[in-house]
Amino acid sequence: MTKTSSNRCSRLVQVLIVLSLLVTAVAPAAAVSVGEQDLPDTAEVGEEVTATLTLAELYGEYDSWQLAGSTGLGNVTWTVTYYDQAGNQVDQESYDGESFEGASVSIDDGHDEVRVRVTGTVPPIEAYDYERQAEFRLVELQQVRQGGDSNEIVAENATQYTQESREAREALDSAAAAIDSAGNPTNAEETFDSAVNAYEAGNFDNAVTLAERSEREANQASSDQQRNQLIIYGVAGLLVLAVLVGGVLYWRSGQDNYDRLG
Repeated sequence: MTKTSSNRCSRLVQVLIVLSLLVTAVAPAAAVSVGEQDLPDTAEVGEEVTATLTLAELYGEYDSWQLAGSTGLGNVTWTVTYYDQAGNQVDQESYDGESFEGASVSIDDGHDEVRVRVTGTVPPIEAYDYERQAEFRLVELQQVRQGGDSNEIVAENATQYTQESREAREALDSAAAAIDSAGNPTNAEETFDSAVNAYEAGNFDNAVTLAERSEREANQASSDQQRNQLIIYGVAGLLVLAVLVGGVLYWRSGQDNYDRLG
């Protein structure tokens, strides 16, 4: 190997070592994993709900850290329960309020799993949007490490509704399906747009009335379309029959003329 080739290989090795050190330096600590969880997907405004999550693989770069949590629920109670490797409960803490911080997780205290339970009431809906159902932050948990650095463990939302808004949304969904099936007739679409506007303004009774009207208009348009198709098929059938009858009569006329000439 020449001296030049040797120098090139040496520089390449140095570059690879530097890159390896950089990757190691910026590599994130192993993330806390979320195991078993029981989370509601949707809930009625004012309803009391409970969300439960179990955290595992608690330790990476740090043997101790603090757990923080927040939620959009109201009248909130948090329960943080610690378990050892055998599954035995070793500690439990409770907090009130929409957020908490400072729950200590430590390998020295035998913490192998942490179960977090939050209970509260579903908040009011701030705005209605038919294209995107209203939602709120159900639970968010963060790992706070030494020096104040933090990273998100989990953040889950849930949709929310009232009985009136759910009824209106169901009526809109049914109307939308009928309109699509009917080929999007203009009058039904216009009525549907008015129903959506009523829904987003919180006028749910009017939204239901308009949605049901747009569905009737869509069904009527579909019925008219089917009737028109039947008429077209009938007329086409008559034309075909007329052509066949005319052809037969023409043929027979030709045969009669041939017999007379014979």
